[in-house]
Amino acid sequence: MNNSFTKEELIRYSRHLILPEFGEPGQLKLKKAKVLVVGAGGLGAPLLLYLTAAGVGTLGIIDFDEVELSNLQRQVLYGQESLGQPKIKAAVERLTALNPHIQFNLYQEKLTSANALEILKGYDVVADGTDNFPTRYLVNDACVLLGIPNVYASIYRYEGQVAVFNYTGKNGNRGPNYRDLYPTPPPPEMVPNCAEGGVLGVLAGIVGSMQASEVIKVITGTGTVLSGRLLIIDTLSMETRTVKYPKASPGHEIKELIDYEEFCGMNKSLSPFEVKEISVQELNTLLKTGQDIQLIDVRTAFEHHIANIGGDLIPLEDIVNQIDQISRDKQVVLYCKVGIRSTEAILHLQNVYNFTNLYNLTGGISAWANEIGKPG
Repeated sequence: MNNSFTKEELIRYSRHLILPEFGEPGQLKLKKAKVLVVGAGGLGAPLLLYLTAAGVGTLGIIDFDEVELSNLQRQVLYGQESLGQPKIKAAVERLTALNPHIQFNLYQEKLTSANALEILKGYDVVADGTDNFPTRYLVNDACVLLGIPNVYASIYRYEGQVAVFNYTGKNGNRGPNYRDLYPTPPPPEMVPNCAEGGVLGVLAGIVGSMQASEVIKVITGTGTVLSGRLLIIDTLSMETRTVKYPKASPGHEIKELIDYEEFCGMNKSLSPFEVKEISVQELNTLLKTGQDIQLIDVRTAFEHHIANIGGDLIPLEDIVNQIDQISRDKQVVLYCKVGIRSTEAILHLQNVYNFTNLYNLTGGISAWANEIGKPG
């Protein structure tokens, strides 16, 4: 890596170069840095834009999704022309146009326990922009094993969080990691993602920019990073608060990567009452043969209007008020986008109202679109 700047770079980064306590030394640290961004979605989009613009010399991007229309509300890296493209392909085209001086390492694959250590190895900082607990614990544990700082952020509905894990301060002491803040994952049925619960689009830009700021601070040593502190922002009130948390006592060391789906309870029964499942193929057969079943959509009226596979619309928040509309005498199939809200509804109806005839559509309407065809 060149230890100097071209005339074009000096002009490009001039507003950084005149900053007190930053200047050319800070910009050179950015130029030499290698940062891996995990996830090129809502958080990854603004994060990548600002790290690219700031002049981080090498950016790794790992993501295996394609750009969908529903992404464009918040994933500002992409445009209409990106629909259907792999996110990393569309991202690097946009980012290279923004700053041609950056080297991009692309990984169009899912981060797993089998490949995480190999992919993360050699990076100075990892920025976690994922939206699920198994990957967050995986990223954390891999960073701990490799001794890499992990700049974390998350968003949901109107609230965002930012923190820096596994950061080694100027005193040489390593700070807390994600497990110190969240020792155990929440039950799977209590974890709707943005696709299920929604997210304010601009929140991704606000929190992703904060995450980029922490990455830059970690690299350059400027300011005080959010190590041992969790910043929480509520966009409805535009209030922020910072929560301090300690490092766990000895005895909780991370020694190896594990099965994170199992650790987060993704492969376990969700309740003492088992949730019965029905596949989209099985449901399609029942509907085609005219079987006497009741089909219930627990999504919102807006989602139902955009696309549905029929049935009664009873949004999750109204399910308790419409108990009398749910049959106890026939097979009842509940569905949502991917199966989380419908599972939550079934658990509540079984545990509180003693229903025994409910079935969850595995994979929801998304699975129907992939395996049967585009919903009406």
